[in-house]
Amino acid sequence: MKYLVFSLFFFHELLAYNLKPIKVAHNTYYVEGKKEYYSIENKGDISNTAFIITKESVILIDTGSTVDYALSLKKEIEKITNKPIIHVINTHQHPDHFLGNNAFEKANIYATEFVLNEIKNNGELYLSNMNRLIKESSYSTKVKVPNKILKNKKLILDNYELEILLFKGHTESDLVILDKNTKTLFTSDLIFNQRALATPHADIEKWISTLKKLKNLDFKTLVPGHGEVSYDKSVIDENIEYLEFLHSSLIQGIKEGLEPFEILSNEVPIKIKNYSMFKEEYERSIINLYKDYEQRY
Repeated sequence: MKYLVFSLFFFHELLAYNLKPIKVAHNTYYVEGKKEYYSIENKGDISNTAFIITKESVILIDTGSTVDYALSLKKEIEKITNKPIIHVINTHQHPDHFLGNNAFEKANIYATEFVLNEIKNNGELYLSNMNRLIKESSYSTKVKVPNKILKNKKLILDNYELEILLFKGHTESDLVILDKNTKTLFTSDLIFNQRALATPHADIEKWISTLKKLKNLDFKTLVPGHGEVSYDKSVIDENIEYLEFLHSSLIQGIKEGLEPFEILSNEVPIKIKNYSMFKEEYERSIINLYKDYEQRY
């Protein structure tokens, strides 16, 4: 019996995440994920989560890749405040942003109608793929569908007002949150800081258009979906530069009659090539987007 208890404790410790909330504005924190792809070693900890502490409660933005991640995050938040986490926002349908939902049983979970339906209809497929990629770390995870649909431009939670902006580009429904109280912009995966952009459901032209709109917003702090927080707008320009390079590489390659592997062999600007995960993400993007570009151009 003692051995069993020790084994369970050891197993739990193996699944624990070493999360470190970083304060970026008044009562505003984020936790930075690793600039890696999913692996057994990182247990799916690859994306950013964030939270805002109000007078009454905590507003959590995204919940990570697993329930164990979310429980670890919950413990870290409890070290900072005793206020309850009763509001959760899912920014989009990618699994590293919503699979931790089930750790917050008493919370209202907000998402756009598109994202709610994606999680409802395809959440188990995302979870199955996560099980394949990170194994034991996701085995205790269950899909929890959001229960509140975001429609209005303003969201008031416990007298705390957030501006909700709906865009497209990284996916069909990308939620951006502007907290005018602290001038903090939460962009989720519309922005990757010093990490190659992931494009499995992307429309590159719409994404570029969206980023140009983000530049016009009034903010001081930008919390991306991946990578470090930024305190200026240069990170938006860098993302536009990356997407324009990807876009032009595909168009030029197709016009020249090149196959995907031939496009991949073309020269890449050093600045872009030095982004973390460039090789993996650029290769995925060229291969996945090639047929669509071939039909359109």
